[in-house]
Parts: sequence; C-alpha cells; structure tokens
Amino acid sequence: MSQPAQTLRQPVVVVLGHTDAGKTSFLDRIRGTGVQAREAGGITQEIGASFFPMETLTTISGQIMSKTGGQLRIPGLLVIDTPGHEVFSNLRMRGGSAADIAIVLVDVLKGLENQTLESIEILKQRKVPFLVALNKVDMIKGWRKESKGFLAAVMKEQPPEWNDELEERLYNVVGGLSRLGFDSDAFYRIKDFRKQVSIVPISARYGVGIPELLAVLIGLAQQFLSEKLVAVDETGRAKGIILELQEEVGIGQTANIILTEGKLSVGDRIVLVRRDGAIPSKVKALFMPKPLDEMRDPRDKFTPVDQVYSAAGVKLVSTDLEGVIPGTSVTTFHDDREFQAIRADAEKDLGTLVSKADIDGLVVKAGNIGGLEALLRMLDQRGIPVRMADIGDITKRDIIEAEAVSEHDPYLGVIVGFDVKVVAEAKESAKGAQIITSEVIYDAIEGYVQWAARKREEDERNKLSTIVPPARLKALPRMFFRRNDPAVFGVEITAGRLRPKVRLIDSNGVELGVVEQIQENAKPVSEATKGMQVAISVRGPTLGRQIKENDVLYSFPTSADVRLLKGDLAGTLKEDDREALEEIVHIRSAKDVMYGF
Repeated sequence: MSQPAQTLRQPVVVVLGHTDAGKTSFLDRIRGTGVQAREAGGITQEIGASFFPMETLTTISGQIMSKTGGQLRIPGLLVIDTPGHEVFSNLRMRGGSAADIAIVLVDVLKGLENQTLESIEILKQRKVPFLVALNKVDMIKGWRKESKGFLAAVMKEQPPEWNDELEERLYNVVGGLSRLGFDSDAFYRIKDFRKQVSIVPISARYGVGIPELLAVLIGLAQQFLSEKLVAVDETGRAKGIILELQEEVGIGQTANIILTEGKLSVGDRIVLVRRDGAIPSKVKALFMPKPLDEMRDPRDKFTPVDQVYSAAGVKLVSTDLEGVIPGTSVTTFHDDREFQAIRADAEKDLGTLVSKADIDGLVVKAGNIGGLEALLRMLDQRGIPVRMADIGDITKRDIIEAEAVSEHDPYLGVIVGFDVKVVAEAKESAKGAQIITSEVIYDAIEGYVQWAARKREEDERNKLSTIVPPARLKALPRMFFRRNDPAVFGVEITAGRLRPKVRLIDSNGVELGVVEQIQENAKPVSEATKGMQVAISVRGPTLGRQIKENDVLYSFPTSADVRLLKGDLAGTLKEDDREALEEIVHIRSAKDVMYGF
C-alpha cells in the first residue's frame, strides 16, 4: 500500500561530475526553470541548497509524469547547490551518505572522466543511487538551436547524423559504466529502473531534457527510497551534517549544515565533533537566507528562525564552533546518558580516520573528514601506505613527519593534501619533503603516483650513469688495427651495453685493461649496445697475446655495481643485460667468491 504524500520528506539530491561538465550551468538552469515557475510556488534558497516544492516540480515535470502514470508524493527536492564532490564528501554518515540520490553530470563529448569516475566510486562505496545527466548534447554537430519542447520531440527534429552520434557517445558511457559494474541505458529504453542506471540526454544551455531528468529523479526517489524518506518525527533525535564553517559579518562563526533527520530548534542541546573529540553544546541561533527580492543590504542576508524541519539547509550558530570539523555530524540529545552514547559513536568514527602509525608512509591531510575518508580509501585501494592522516592545513609538524620518512624511503616522504593550504612556516621549512595538493582527490593521488614514478626514473638514471653496465663483446677477426699502447680493434656487442672508461675481463675472469674510446664510423660514441659493431681502444693488453680474434670479453662492474644491478636497478635491465651480468658474476666468482655480495 502506498504511503500518503505527507509521510515522505524531500530527498537530498547532490550533483556530481568532472570539472567543466557543466555542473554550475546545470544548477543555474534548474533554479532558473524554478524561477520561471514561481507563480506555481517557486524555489526557496536555503543554506547550501535549493528547495524545489511540489508545485514547482509539477509545473516543470508534471506533464511528463502524467504521461507515464506517475504521481508526485514527495513534498519537493532539496538540491545541494555547491557543485562538486568536495561537498558531497562531507555529506557522509557512518556506513553511508546523507545524500539520498545523486545526479552524475557527464559531458557528452568527453565521456567518463577522472573526476566522474571518482564520484561514481564514492557513490558506489556509500550505496547512493544515481542517474546520469548526459550534458551538452547541443554541442553535437548538427544540433538545431531553434529546437524547443520535450526531449522526444527535440530529438526527432535533429538530423540523422546528430542522432547517430548521440547514440554512439551514449554507448561509450554505457560501456564505461559497465566496466565499473553498472548496467545502464538511455532512460527511455530502461525496463527495470531498480537494476539499471538511467542516462538522460540534456542540454543545460537550452533547458532540453531537464523536465525528463527531474521526472526520472522523482520517480526513482519515490519508488525506491520511500522507507528512507519517512517524514519528520518531531519527538525523535535531529541529525545533520556540517558542510562548512563560515565567518559571517554581524553574526560571527557559523556552521552551514544539512539537516537530514528530525526537527532542530533554537535552544536544543547538540553534540559537535572537534579533532580532540565530541563536545556538548547548544543551538544559539538558526538562520535561513532572505529571498533575493528582500535583500536591501548585502550584509543583511539572513533571517533568524526558531526551528527547521528535515531535509533542509540551515546556518547554525553556537559558542563552541571553533575547531569543529566539517563533514562531522550534528546530533541533538536530551540527557547526559544520551550524550555519552552519541559521543562514543562519533569519536570511534573520528579515531579510524585521524590517526598516526609508526610506519614509513605518506602524510595525508584533508580540509574535512569526508575528504579524508575518501582519500584514505583510494590510497588503500592502490596499496599506498599512510603514516599519518589528519584534518586541517599543512603545518611544520607535517613537514617534520614526512622528512623523517624520507630518510628511510624518499618515495614515501611526501605530504598529500586535498582541499587544504600550506601555511607559510611549513613552506619555508619544506626541504626534504615533497608536498602535493589538489582540490580534486583523484588529482592529488595521481599527482603523487606520477611524482614517485618520475623520481624513481630520475634516481635510476643517475645511478645507472655512475655504474658499469654489464656487457659481452666479441673480438672481430681481421679487425685488429693496432697491437698495443693502446690496442685498437673491432668488436661486436653481443649482450648489454659498453661505455668508455670501463674495465674489461676475458672469459677466464682475468682483467685486461680499460676501454679508452669507442668509435662507430670513425666517430666517438658514448655507448655501444647489443648488435653494434664498433672499434675500441684499450690501454693494457697486446693483441695476439692477451686478446685473440673471436675472443669473448666482458665489462667488469664492481661488487657494489653488481649489488645495485641485482637490487634497486634490476627493473632497468633488459634480458640481454641480465644474461651478460649472470655470465660476468659466474666467471669472476671463480677468482673472488665474494664478488657481487
């Protein structure tokens, strides 16, 4: 039996996607569509969110829903205004998310990009249902700008080549989602919305597809989230999430929160979470934004309210906001016993994220606890160890931690930061520690991975330039040009690489002399590799005595060189390098049993 409309609260909707996918214009468009429908109820601007009431949704999407037999039972939609997953990462709850449903915006011309993949990964982790808005369909070649109306009619007006390209690009997204473990298709072809992800082609620029998108969103929310959207229990505990802290003129320190459960009132006792644990506090004031047409003075932006019902965005004032962590919860309580239970739960969550281990690993910093959680999970998936994880800007203390690691492992003595700044004192003292920051989690991690790879390559090149590489060469017949002081003769490199200033040994391990120069076609070269035939000059031996035609000779690396070539630099060796090295070690070990150890 279906629940009556008043028993459902509005779902919390978050919009995610890659930079430049059109999130801002999309949000502006749906807000603008709501403003155009103001006579039917309009939209209400809340703190960090826009509320679209039922009347507005009916005006925008009612015609679509009536065609499909749908009926509007939710009181509206609460759409988080700030685009990007940095805010979504704060909409976290233990074991899930405070967001009920998500719209993943994808640029039709670019497909699933890095930030999009990251957003979907977080949605998957937190079990948040989502649909895909395939934006910028107006950028596909052949789009007719005069097209207006509902999506089905607009698509029929487009030329065949436009429709063909849309299908091709849509299926690229379907393929990408399939690789992530999701079955998906265009919403008009989906048979089971519970098992498939809906893809809705839209143009935020022209407003095409917006009614269909909202209709699909409402349908999904009503059909599959009805249990989660049970309306406010005024007697129960109010719960919310702190999106961010802001200093407001005339008010002071405030917290922008999304209230996800219950009713919050001025005077309520609440639990707030700081780095050092949970504390009791009290709601001193609640504010909602004034409607734009009532804003006479830009400093006078807010209206005080006595109480707020979920789901809603509201600005909270308390005397204890200093040091409170964005992304943590706000929960009401009635007595000390209830406070102790809430505090224990909050601190358990905090302890798993803000931590330090006595291992060589990265120092990880994030601007909020949700970002830290996502960052740590993605590092763990890549098998990258973490020494310290904390909330807040990068300080001198973080530099000291990373430098301590760098002494043991230069590739892990790194600070990776998401949505944080580097304080001036830390910048000045950062000598032995690398700092990598980004406002995108994926880019912060990728930045570290690429830096570590570059540093390894650079270090390997530097080491390789200072050691004797393994080489095997054959003295060519009829190619002896000078008998001695120095001996000049032709050789073919049959394995490895030969350089000047390298000592040579024969196949019995006897040292012959030092290669002074290598020439190819009468011109000096810095290195001869497998297959090359070159002339070499060697100070020490006499041709016909120590070196005869067709003799096999070898370069003579030091024991330290051999240890490096078998250890840190093993990955740089080709098969023929390894072959030559093994022969050299075997031959030389007969004269020196400790050679290479």
